[in-house]
Amino acid sequence: MLCAKEVLMENNYTVLARKYRSQDFESLIGQDVLVKTLTTAINTGRIAHAYIFTGIRGTGKTSTARILAKALNCLSSDGPTSKPCGVCENCRAIAAGQHIDVMEIDAASHTGVDNMREILDAALYRPTNARYKVYIIDEVHMLSTAHVIFILATTEIRKVPVTILSRCQRFDLARVPVDTLKRHFAWIAEQEKITLSDGANELLARAADGSVRDGLSLLDQAIAQTGGNVTEAAVLDMLKRTDRGTVVNFMKTVLSWDVGAALKRLDEIYNNGADLTMLLNDMLEWTHWATRMYPSLRLQETTSSPYTADQRETIKNINENISLNTLSRIWQVMIAGVSELQASSNQKQCFDMLIIRLMHIADMPPISELLKQNEKAVEQKPEVKIEKPINNFVDIKTSADLENALQNARELLLYSYYSTNLEISQFESGKIVYFDRKGDKDFKQKLSIWLKDKTGKSWILEKIEQSTNQQTISEHKKSEIESDPMVASAMGLFEDAQIVNISK
Repeated sequence: MLCAKEVLMENNYTVLARKYRSQDFESLIGQDVLVKTLTTAINTGRIAHAYIFTGIRGTGKTSTARILAKALNCLSSDGPTSKPCGVCENCRAIAAGQHIDVMEIDAASHTGVDNMREILDAALYRPTNARYKVYIIDEVHMLSTAHVIFILATTEIRKVPVTILSRCQRFDLARVPVDTLKRHFAWIAEQEKITLSDGANELLARAADGSVRDGLSLLDQAIAQTGGNVTEAAVLDMLKRTDRGTVVNFMKTVLSWDVGAALKRLDEIYNNGADLTMLLNDMLEWTHWATRMYPSLRLQETTSSPYTADQRETIKNINENISLNTLSRIWQVMIAGVSELQASSNQKQCFDMLIIRLMHIADMPPISELLKQNEKAVEQKPEVKIEKPINNFVDIKTSADLENALQNARELLLYSYYSTNLEISQFESGKIVYFDRKGDKDFKQKLSIWLKDKTGKSWILEKIEQSTNQQTISEHKKSEIESDPMVASAMGLFEDAQIVNISK
């Protein structure tokens, strides 16, 4: 029997996403603009004290931060270099996440005041072994001193206060294109000595949705399932997707308006093990490309579509017998069906009803034709004058609408309390969820009565007990004004200047 240590030694496999993680700027794929900007800045000595990287998961935010940390502290040159050697003591320690002066901090577990105080206190001291102390922080905001570099990473850039953004150099990491991912996966397959068919590679690259890490995780899974011979059929089975030829033929059946034939074909696809969520996504993809290929749009360019020449010819023939209006309508029905499918306890029944609804709505005449029919019907009837009741109801759909309505109605007390004390968590027509910082017992009733009078309907005002740490309307306006370069410049002329009032 193997002991735990021996088991760990035998199972020392490194997942592809970690094994092939970019270690320098040259190996960072799909981010050419970012690489050029950072390397030029390093070569010319224009190094900022705070950077913020944003983008979807798996595009290289943390990898870029580590590469930048190595570039700043590599011992192969007398100063920062855009080509870190990767073998010196600093480079190896940073790559392993073990350098004393380069700290990677998970903000999710360092949210307390004491955690932030420790980081700020440590930033006051000069680095021990490196040129710069580097803090790589996920989802948190910090500022720096001369010998400290802060690198912030986030997938939710909108949640970072503008006062922090204005002090950082911001880089938006793009989704990595499908062709770039395919080249990368093909290269990795060659290094790993496994067989990866072009069709399988295409499926994996598109399923990755611009994320290198997601794509490599899928490739890892495919290799594990196939033993190293990754075929298109194997990936389709792994993703529970139907091949695009099946989807094209299914859409041809759907748009023939034969409900019985469409449901029978759906049964066959389902019984063959297709994932209905993936099938709906494939149908949406088909509708998108069929719309782009529609003759009246004159886009013509279809080589970037995921379909073969024969499949594109089939789509072209389908387009000759349907209208652009039909494509638009079935898209809307399918988009609505995504959430319905996720919420359904029986996806097959939900999908059956979705197909029936889709076919009936798609077969309806266009709105222009319905209007013409209505005009003819009206012409044949005697004119009847109907006087519509006059009301002065206000249409309030957003928090900004409510703010403007209160100001226009000169409800200064309600407006002042609403804009300075409420953290709005949810706002939709007829419902407001909020946290009240002062807890005025009468405010909720007063606002409810006013909304009923002005909008003509009853509103649900739901007060929550804990703060969501969101800005009030007044705080948000102040932050926007403070971030304005002209305002910041004006305030800099006077010591201890503050914004004390904001007029609309």
